[in-house]
Amino acid sequence: MDIAEADGRLLDAAESLFYEHGVQAVGMDRIRAASGVSLKRLYQRFPSKEVLVEAYLRRRDERWRGALAAYVAACPSAAARPLAVFDWLEEWFGEPDFRGCAFINAYGELGTGSPAVAEAVRDHKAEVLRYLTGLVRAAGVPEPGPVAEQLAVLADGAITTAAVTGAPGAARRAREAAAVLLEAAGGVTAAESGPVRG
Repeated sequence: MDIAEADGRLLDAAESLFYEHGVQAVGMDRIRAASGVSLKRLYQRFPSKEVLVEAYLRRRDERWRGALAAYVAACPSAAARPLAVFDWLEEWFGEPDFRGCAFINAYGELGTGSPAVAEAVRDHKAEVLRYLTGLVRAAGVPEPGPVAEQLAVLADGAITTAAVTGAPGAARRAREAAAVLLEAAGGVTAAESGPVRG
Protein backbone atom coordinates (compact mmCIF):
# COMPACT_ATOMS: atom_id res chain seq x y z
CA MET A 1 0.00 0.00 0.00
CA ASP A 2 1.53 3.32 -1.04
CA ILE A 3 1.39 6.54 0.98
CA ALA A 4 -1.44 8.09 -1.03
CA GLU A 5 -3.61 4.98 -0.67
CA ALA A 6 -2.89 4.77 3.06
CA ASP A 7 -3.70 8.43 3.56
CA GLY A 8 -6.91 8.06 1.58
CA ARG A 9 -8.04 5.06 3.63
CA LEU A 10 -7.18 6.76 6.90
CA LEU A 11 -8.95 9.98 5.98
CA ASP A 12 -12.00 8.11 4.66
CA ALA A 13 -12.25 6.19 7.93
CA ALA A 14 -11.67 9.32 10.00
CA GLU A 15 -14.31 11.28 8.12
CA SER A 16 -16.92 8.56 8.42
CA LEU A 17 -16.30 7.85 12.10
CA PHE A 18 -15.66 11.40 13.33
CA TYR A 19 -18.68 12.79 11.50
CA GLU A 20 -21.05 10.06 12.67
CA HIS A 21 -19.85 9.59 16.25
CA GLY A 22 -17.88 12.71 17.16
CA VAL A 23 -14.15 13.24 17.49
CA GLN A 24 -13.88 12.49 21.21
CA ALA A 25 -15.76 9.19 20.93
CA VAL A 26 -13.46 7.72 18.27
CA GLY A 27 -9.98 6.53 19.18
CA MET A 28 -7.03 6.08 16.88
CA ASP A 29 -7.27 2.28 17.15
CA ARG A 30 -10.81 2.44 15.77
CA ILE A 31 -9.54 4.51 12.82
CA ARG A 32 -6.83 1.91 12.26
CA ALA A 33 -9.32 -0.95 12.31
CA ALA A 34 -11.76 0.77 9.95
CA SER A 35 -9.04 1.79 7.50
CA GLY A 36 -7.09 -1.47 7.40
CA VAL A 37 -3.89 0.53 7.81
CA SER A 38 -1.41 -0.52 10.48
CA LEU A 39 -1.17 1.52 13.67
CA LYS A 40 2.50 2.15 12.89
CA ARG A 41 1.64 3.60 9.47
CA LEU A 42 -1.21 5.61 10.99
CA TYR A 43 1.11 7.31 13.46
CA GLN A 44 3.79 7.82 10.79
CA ARG A 45 1.30 9.73 8.66
CA PHE A 46 -0.66 11.41 11.48
CA PRO A 47 1.45 11.61 14.65
CA SER A 48 -1.48 12.68 16.82
CA LYS A 49 -5.25 12.68 16.77
CA GLU A 50 -5.23 16.46 16.46
CA VAL A 51 -3.19 16.22 13.26
CA LEU A 52 -5.63 13.65 11.87
CA VAL A 53 -8.67 15.77 12.78
CA GLU A 54 -7.16 18.82 11.10
CA ALA A 55 -6.39 16.80 7.94
CA TYR A 56 -9.92 15.36 7.90
CA LEU A 57 -11.45 18.84 8.22
CA ARG A 58 -9.28 20.35 5.51
CA ARG A 59 -10.13 17.56 3.07
CA ARG A 60 -13.82 17.77 3.97
CA ASP A 61 -13.71 21.53 3.38
CA GLU A 62 -12.50 21.05 -0.19
CA ARG A 63 -15.07 18.35 -0.93
CA TRP A 64 -17.98 20.17 0.72
CA ARG A 65 -17.32 23.47 -1.00
CA GLY A 66 -16.71 21.69 -4.31
CA ALA A 67 -20.08 19.91 -4.15
CA LEU A 68 -21.84 23.15 -3.23
CA ALA A 69 -20.17 25.11 -6.04
CA ALA A 70 -20.99 22.45 -8.64
CA TYR A 71 -24.67 22.50 -7.64
CA VAL A 72 -24.90 26.29 -7.61
CA ALA A 73 -23.10 26.62 -10.96
CA ALA A 74 -25.96 24.65 -12.56
CA CYS A 75 -28.32 27.54 -11.77
CA PRO A 76 -28.63 29.53 -15.00
CA SER A 77 -29.44 32.82 -13.26
CA ALA A 78 -26.62 34.65 -11.50
CA ALA A 79 -29.28 36.59 -9.60
CA ALA A 80 -30.69 33.39 -8.09
CA ARG A 81 -27.40 31.59 -7.37
CA PRO A 82 -27.13 32.82 -3.76
CA LEU A 83 -30.51 31.19 -3.12
CA ALA A 84 -29.39 27.97 -4.82
CA VAL A 85 -27.06 27.54 -1.85
CA PHE A 86 -30.11 26.91 0.32
CA ASP A 87 -31.60 24.49 -2.22
CA TRP A 88 -28.37 22.48 -2.00
CA LEU A 89 -28.48 22.62 1.79
CA GLU A 90 -32.00 21.22 1.78
CA GLU A 91 -30.89 18.26 -0.35
CA TRP A 92 -27.92 17.67 1.97
CA PHE A 93 -30.13 17.85 5.06
CA GLY A 94 -32.28 15.07 3.61
CA GLU A 95 -29.39 12.63 3.29
CA PRO A 96 -29.53 9.74 5.80
CA ASP A 97 -26.02 10.38 7.15
CA PHE A 98 -26.52 14.13 7.75
CA ARG A 99 -25.16 15.05 11.19
CA GLY A 100 -24.88 18.83 10.93
CA CYS A 101 -21.78 20.89 10.24
CA ALA A 102 -18.60 18.87 10.72
CA PHE A 103 -16.73 22.10 11.41
CA ILE A 104 -19.07 23.40 14.10
CA ASN A 105 -19.17 19.90 15.60
CA ALA A 106 -15.38 19.63 15.72
CA TYR A 107 -15.01 23.15 17.11
CA GLY A 108 -17.54 22.36 19.82
CA GLU A 109 -15.51 19.32 20.84
CA LEU A 110 -11.94 20.52 20.37
CA GLY A 111 -11.78 24.12 19.16
CA THR A 112 -11.00 25.87 22.42
CA GLY A 113 -8.21 23.42 23.22
CA SER A 114 -6.79 22.88 19.75
CA PRO A 115 -5.46 25.87 17.81
CA ALA A 116 -4.96 23.71 14.69
CA VAL A 117 -8.57 22.53 14.67
CA ALA A 118 -9.86 26.03 15.42
CA GLU A 119 -7.83 27.40 12.52
CA ALA A 120 -9.15 24.73 10.12
CA VAL A 121 -12.71 25.58 11.15
CA ARG A 122 -12.16 29.33 10.78
CA ASP A 123 -10.51 28.82 7.39
CA HIS A 124 -13.55 26.84 6.21
CA LYS A 125 -15.98 29.51 7.39
CA ALA A 126 -13.86 32.23 5.78
CA GLU A 127 -13.82 30.37 2.44
CA VAL A 128 -17.59 29.87 2.55
CA LEU A 129 -18.03 33.59 3.24
CA ARG A 130 -15.68 34.48 0.38
CA TYR A 131 -17.70 32.23 -1.94
CA LEU A 132 -21.01 33.73 -0.82
CA THR A 133 -19.62 37.23 -1.28
CA GLY A 134 -18.77 36.39 -4.89
CA LEU A 135 -22.26 35.01 -5.51
CA VAL A 136 -23.93 38.06 -3.96
CA ARG A 137 -21.72 40.41 -5.96
CA ALA A 138 -22.54 38.56 -9.19
CA ALA A 139 -26.24 38.77 -8.28
CA GLY A 140 -26.01 42.55 -8.58
CA VAL A 141 -25.96 43.58 -4.93
CA PRO A 142 -24.04 46.88 -4.72
CA GLU A 143 -22.52 46.17 -1.29
CA PRO A 144 -22.18 42.38 -1.15
CA GLY A 145 -20.11 42.01 2.02
CA PRO A 146 -22.78 42.58 4.69
CA VAL A 147 -25.40 40.58 2.77
CA ALA A 148 -23.00 37.66 2.34
CA GLU A 149 -22.31 37.72 6.08
CA GLN A 150 -26.06 37.54 6.73
CA LEU A 151 -26.42 34.62 4.31
CA ALA A 152 -23.57 32.81 6.06
CA VAL A 153 -25.36 33.20 9.39
CA LEU A 154 -28.61 31.94 7.83
CA ALA A 155 -26.82 28.93 6.36
CA ASP A 156 -25.12 28.01 9.65
CA GLY A 157 -28.40 28.49 11.50
CA ALA A 158 -30.24 26.25 9.03
CA ILE A 159 -27.55 23.56 9.28
CA THR A 160 -27.68 23.57 13.07
CA THR A 161 -31.48 23.63 13.19
CA ALA A 162 -31.76 20.76 10.70
CA ALA A 163 -29.23 18.71 12.67
CA VAL A 164 -31.03 19.24 15.98
CA THR A 165 -34.61 18.86 14.73
CA GLY A 166 -34.10 16.45 11.84
CA ALA A 167 -36.19 18.80 9.68
CA PRO A 168 -34.71 19.58 6.22
CA GLY A 169 -37.28 22.39 5.90
CA ALA A 170 -34.97 24.65 7.90
CA ALA A 171 -33.22 25.30 4.59
CA ARG A 172 -36.47 26.57 3.04
CA ARG A 173 -37.06 28.96 5.94
CA ALA A 174 -33.52 30.26 5.60
CA ARG A 175 -33.96 30.56 1.82
CA GLU A 176 -37.09 32.67 2.31
CA ALA A 177 -35.20 35.01 4.64
CA ALA A 178 -32.27 35.14 2.20
CA ALA A 179 -34.61 36.13 -0.66
CA VAL A 180 -35.96 39.03 1.42
CA LEU A 181 -32.42 40.18 2.27
CA LEU A 182 -31.24 39.97 -1.33
CA GLU A 183 -34.24 41.83 -2.71
CA ALA A 184 -33.92 44.57 -0.08
CA ALA A 185 -30.22 44.92 -0.95
CA GLY A 186 -30.98 45.36 -4.65
CA GLY A 187 -30.30 41.82 -5.83
CA VAL A 188 -32.68 39.00 -6.72
CA THR A 189 -36.37 39.79 -7.07
CA ALA A 190 -39.19 37.50 -5.99
CA ALA A 191 -39.83 36.54 -9.62
CA GLU A 192 -36.23 35.37 -10.02
CA SER A 193 -36.02 33.40 -6.82
CA GLY A 194 -37.62 30.08 -7.81
CA PRO A 195 -35.81 26.86 -6.94
CA VAL A 196 -32.91 25.75 -9.13
CA ARG A 197 -34.25 22.22 -9.51
CA GLY A 198 -37.91 21.55 -10.20
